[in-house]
Amino acid sequence: METSVTFARLAEEIAREAGEMLLAKRPARPEVLATKSSPTDVVTALDKASEELIRRRIRAVRPGDAILGEEGGSTGDGRVRWIVDPIDGTVNFLYGLPEWAVSIGVEVDGEIVAGVVNVVPRGEVFTAVKGGGAWLAGERLRCNTGVPLDRALIATGFGYETGRRKVQAEVLAHVLPRVRDIRRGGSAASDLCSVAAGRVDGFYERGPQYWDYAAGGLIAAEAGARIGGLNGKPYNPGLTLCAAPELFEELHDLLAPLDPERDA
Repeated sequence: METSVTFARLAEEIAREAGEMLLAKRPARPEVLATKSSPTDVVTALDKASEELIRRRIRAVRPGDAILGEEGGSTGDGRVRWIVDPIDGTVNFLYGLPEWAVSIGVEVDGEIVAGVVNVVPRGEVFTAVKGGGAWLAGERLRCNTGVPLDRALIATGFGYETGRRKVQAEVLAHVLPRVRDIRRGGSAASDLCSVAAGRVDGFYERGPQYWDYAAGGLIAAEAGARIGGLNGKPYNPGLTLCAAPELFEELHDLLAPLDPERDA
């Protein structure tokens, strides 16, 4: 019988296997294979190899499931869908920085019920099951609570297109004086797990795609964080916010008048 716990276990097994492959095969300086939205938005051969491994392992066990992957797009039409980012933080991977991750979420009838984020260089595998909490190395995770905006450490990220970056810089100029400080890790999946683990107090970013936040979003939510978009919308590529409920409201009210969903 399929359960969320079963999905989480399989996702963890596959994410660990993909991470081991990436560590074993990563050269001193991986070559750029292609670009996506801009010349700085890159794909390496190992992005594709990681996704192919993950897809192969899913199909071997659950051939009827759908899969949505960053590199390979959408395949299948089952009620169970796997949301895959084979390397979240590809530029970090390219440069040998430690913030990159393999992210796998499992969606049943449109709802994420299990999520795994393997931050491979750190040897940290974050897991969550809907209604079952978020976990790291056997420890249940809890996001920071009771932190006011002016003492909050906030993670964010930036897009690759020039117009979007210009707006993000303008927004950041308004946010930075109002918070403790800003952190930019380079992986939205890892940032969301950092909210869950209390390593940062909140996160906001324009541009993350579903595969970036599907697993990490569940992990943060199961750690007690609120995750959403602007003005009551669900979290989405337009803008994703994540923090403990009280801080979420303060961060939202700071960001909303800045129109952070625009690109120029």
